Amino acid sequence: MTDKSIYERLGGEDRIRDIARTILDKHLANPVVKMRYVDTKADEVIPKLVSFLCEATGGPQKYTGKNMLEAHRGMNINDQEFMAVLDDIMEALQEHGVDERTQQELLYANYGMRREIVGV
Repeated sequence: MTDKSIYERLGGEDRIRDIARTILDKHLANPVVKMRYVDTKADEVIPKLVSFLCEATGGPQKYTGKNMLEAHRGMNINDQEFMAVLDDIMEALQEHGVDERTQQELLYANYGMRREIVGV
């Protein structure tokens, strides 16, 4: 039996776009991190997030934005903020009916980027 990529299990680019919008909405409402997103323009952030998520999960799209370290350097993100973002991502995945295996794989992948995000 051939195992589908995370990209395929998420439902491809259109479904990932919907998940990305939900993630951003959750960040904007989350009291722990919402101030980080005050000047965020969804029409600029969503395409970047979608291309990042698509490429990172095995899709054909190419992410051309900054790497995680460059994107977060100087922001001094703390552990509480990092965990709040992970919580938002997990809630969004659950709301979109993503299976538990895929949720866990994405959580693991996101947590793996911690050293490039927290305290840099």
